[in-house]
Amino acid sequence: MIYVDADACPVKAEAEKVATRHRLKIFIVSNGGLRPSQNPLVEMVFVPDGPDVADMWIAERAGRGDVVVTGDIPLAAKCVEAGAKVLKHNGEPLTQANIGNVLATRDLMTDLRAADPFRQGGGRAFSKADRSRFLDGLERAVQAAKKEG
Repeated sequence: MIYVDADACPVKAEAEKVATRHRLKIFIVSNGGLRPSQNPLVEMVFVPDGPDVADMWIAERAGRGDVVVTGDIPLAAKCVEAGAKVLKHNGEPLTQANIGNVLATRDLMTDLRAADPFRQGGGRAFSKADRSRFLDGLERAVQAAKKEG
């Protein structure tokens, strides 16, 4: 299965396309506000408002043989620990080998932003190249998860 942390996710349509090609169930998890898909493989999961409710829903279910799409690093760490394949929106895989460094960098950047209120901003815009890397990365993650599952 594929789980998508859908709040602010720029690649929902791409994830659905790959899931459909592989005939995999895909869960699009959010707090609401998304248009339901007509695709029978897509299950829209609307969780109550609250901090990390969607993340908890995914973390409780994802495991070996599953793929998780998220930009949330703490959620990614939980899913990696559970054995799931995890992919950021730009196609970067998060694995046992790199999740510690990614989590530490996230924490450092949070601390830097808290120390300097003028250090805000989110880097560069999401590009066509990011979308392409995501599609390639998701295809690889699905193939690897199928071998494990």
